[in-house]
Amino acid sequence: MMSKTIGVLATTALVACAAHAQNAPYKKEGANYSEWAKGKFSEVVTVTNAKRTIYVAGVGSEDENATGDARILYKDDFYKQCMYAWDKIKRILEKQDASLADVAKVTTYVTDIRYLRDAFKCRADTFGTTAQPAGTLVEVTALAWPGMMIEVDAIATSGK
Repeated sequence: MMSKTIGVLATTALVACAAHAQNAPYKKEGANYSEWAKGKFSEVVTVTNAKRTIYVAGVGSEDENATGDARILYKDDFYKQCMYAWDKIKRILEKQDASLADVAKVTTYVTDIRYLRDAFKCRADTFGTTAQPAGTLVEVTALAWPGMMIEVDAIATSGK
């Protein structure tokens, strides 16, 4: 009888916790523990009670309406390629009923690490006063299309 009572109490507690979690609000918080990272990216992002996770893969400055090698816009301008990529990500997220504020993690691939400062400026300009997502920047020898200087993967979470 004692084990049956404990089992009923445990089940009741799990149901109560699940109900509380469903009623708890969605929350995304970024934090920095190092001064140098502030304004560039969050070192950690904590997401609580997300209902959806959205994965955005391999976005660069490809013209969505073009084909072939001519599809890369702003071939010699890293900053413009970066801003165009983030504009595309913003539009993709909007189609998913989400926004840049929902981005929790970003991986940025660049073909030249000397663009590091431009990459940070681009993200700062893109996110403005919105908390920066956690991020990783990786230098690679080449990207999917000739002329691409940057490519971005993003993970967003949403309470919707």
